[in-house]
Amino acid sequence: MSVIVTDSGFGPDTYAGPWVDLPTTAEPEALRCDLPRLAAIRIGFPAFSDGRGFTLAVRLRRMGYAGRLRAQGHLIADQYAMARRSGFDEVEIDAELAARQPEPQWLARANWQAHDYRSRLRHGR
Repeated sequence: MSVIVTDSGFGPDTYAGPWVDLPTTAEPEALRCDLPRLAAIRIGFPAFSDGRGFTLAVRLRRMGYAGRLRAQGHLIADQYAMARRSGFDEVEIDAELAARQPEPQWLARANWQAHDYRSRLRHGR
């Protein structure tokens, strides 16, 4: 069973529509013409040490993709803020990871806009 992580915490997967699944080796440019018609894209993370999915998310958002963007797979709570800053709306993790890294660990990073280095520099911290 999957757990969906958002800025509100853990929840079930309530999206019933189709997904376009992108591996980290995908070239987002190939989707450019289809982006306006795609409601949801899911980018797989094969390992928590593989950051290519963050780059894909940024590239899709810069190309104008405005639909739902989900990171799926091997992400850890420490990467949640990076996922959100990269353009992901949510993260999908398995129940085993959710048990090892419970909701409070993810919620500690949910205020991702206030805790990036640029924000700290602006406020002299």
